[in-house]
Amino acid sequence: MSRSIHRRTFLTTATAALAVTVAGPARAAAAPRISTAFTLPDDRAYPEGIALDPRTGDAYVGSYTTGAVYRAARGSRAAEVFLAAGADGRTTANGLKVDRAGRLWVVDSTAGVDVYDLPGRTPLARLTVPGDAPSFVNDLAIGPDGTAYLTDSSRPVVYRVTPADLARARRGGATLDAAYDLSGVAAPDGLFLNGIVVDPSGRYLFVVGMTGGDLTHGDGLELTHGTLWAAHNAVDALSRWRLARDGSSARLERRFSDSALQIPTTLARLHGRLLVVRSQFDKGGPMGPGVPDEPFTVAWVDGI
Repeated sequence: MSRSIHRRTFLTTATAALAVTVAGPARAAAAPRISTAFTLPDDRAYPEGIALDPRTGDAYVGSYTTGAVYRAARGSRAAEVFLAAGADGRTTANGLKVDRAGRLWVVDSTAGVDVYDLPGRTPLARLTVPGDAPSFVNDLAIGPDGTAYLTDSSRPVVYRVTPADLARARRGGATLDAAYDLSGVAAPDGLFLNGIVVDPSGRYLFVVGMTGGDLTHGDGLELTHGTLWAAHNAVDALSRWRLARDGSSARLERRFSDSALQIPTTLARLHGRLLVVRSQFDKGGPMGPGVPDEPFTVAWVDGI
């Protein structure tokens, strides 16, 4: 992907970086259906990210509190530990993606991103955040040319890892390149940038800002055939948006909230359905005290 990505198409909640139209549906639609897709091991999993292997349909889910990564084979009702808690010094796992080369990218919010060979579960590279300023690497997306883009919730930047960057990182330590500066639209303080997706054409990035606007509490994003889905974590909601062909505007088609979503942090589209990570962050996790329901699960959501 070239550097000519249009910043006006970043989906943030500040200064109309992407024009948003809120319009209700023409008639009442049936309520979406929520069911359990698969369970996760560990009573402190507190899952955050999800990735689908496009070759196999297997799902990978990361633990925010331990850094473990779980794998649910296609059609399985229960995930197993794929990478153990604390593997390779990682104590948290945020965004996850599987690229076309069969590599698993795992964001460590405290450090950067780890890249693994899936068949051998072998660590291939680690890219770390440059500088000493506070950072919180959060989510990532991979473009059609294999370039990865990562958000930092504490810094107003989007990092980029090109295939050439990854090749260099495999030969030794490497740092993330802060390729895009969003200080003009980011919140002045506090956490801001979160979910990110790449337009299939490779022309645009869409990034959600968590504070204010129509995507308040926005977290993970999913983009398929011009339709964008967003998870809104603290308010137990999902929304669906229709993008203009040039990516310059979006129209809200549907939004719903249900406590059964259990603080949804991200989502992935598979065969016309959404897989939604139910983090339970508000039950003894990073968003509040309490006791989580057991087991932790990933949900199917149909009808949105």
